[in-house]
Amino acid sequence: MNWQEMLDYIVLHWQRIIEIVSVVFGVTEVLLSYRNNVLLYPAGIISCCLSIFLMYESKLYAESGLSAYYFIMSIWGWIQWQKRTRTSTHLPITKANPKDWGIVTAICLGGFVMIFLILKNFTDSPVPIMDAFVSATAWSGMYLLARRKLENWILLNISNIVAIPLLFYKGLSIYALLTIVLFIVAVFGYFKWKRIMKAENTETALGSFDIQMNR
Repeated sequence: MNWQEMLDYIVLHWQRIIEIVSVVFGVTEVLLSYRNNVLLYPAGIISCCLSIFLMYESKLYAESGLSAYYFIMSIWGWIQWQKRTRTSTHLPITKANPKDWGIVTAICLGGFVMIFLILKNFTDSPVPIMDAFVSATAWSGMYLLARRKLENWILLNISNIVAIPLLFYKGLSIYALLTIVLFIVAVFGYFKWKRIMKAENTETALGSFDIQMNR
């Protein structure tokens, strides 16, 4: 294949190529998240940028908006992750508190109603309820991920389990397969983060004990 043939192929199949590249960075993001690595955010930002464009071109406006939200939350999460505390180099993993759950509930309910009404009244979406549910639960999961809350994996997987049949239905088979991978990784990620959280809590407790003993 010469350069001209390669260029013609890219022009002909550009949407599929963008989808594959976006999926590669999406998988990279989740694997880095599983490993508790801050580089998950730049990988996610690249994936989101490609998804925004691809979903918009495919006239899947709700998914394009969700990718835009992921983009914003990835930047915010990157900043949050780098914050230092007295006991840790980075923001530690913790469980969601009542305030967090209040925000999550507001995001889920408010996001669902808003997206559903937009899809129902301003688009020809055949699945406004499922579409709105996937987006709203994903929004709340990304919020908890940015705050490094353990329960982010639960919310993201609730979104994933509904998104898988939805993506197959819309003909986005590569994204559907990616979502299956995300679901599996998220299950393992939950338990890995739980172990890390316990280790961090033990280290913090021992550090506080040493300080008290040395006074």
